[in-house]
Amino acid sequence: MSKICETHKDATLKRLSRIAGQVNGVARMIDEGRYCIDILNQIQAVKAALGKVEDQVLRDHAASCVEAAIKSGDAGDQREKFSELVELFGKVKR
Repeated sequence: MSKICETHKDATLKRLSRIAGQVNGVARMIDEGRYCIDILNQIQAVKAALGKVEDQVLRDHAASCVEAAIKSGDAGDQREKFSELVELFGKVKR
């Protein structure tokens, strides 16, 4: 099992740190009784930022784990990687 691409690791961690700050900001807004639309706008921003992280991790997975399974010629490993992706995308649809 491979890990996240070292090339993108620092950038991904920085992005996640910013997202954590955004989530804390949303909690503060709720605590302060801010206007619902302002809160919803911030939630949308958090979701978009998480989507970018998800896209990068998915690209890293394809470029490392999936690529390694293909290069290995191991049909079992290839099926496993494909099944993982099918299961993941199945969860998204629910």
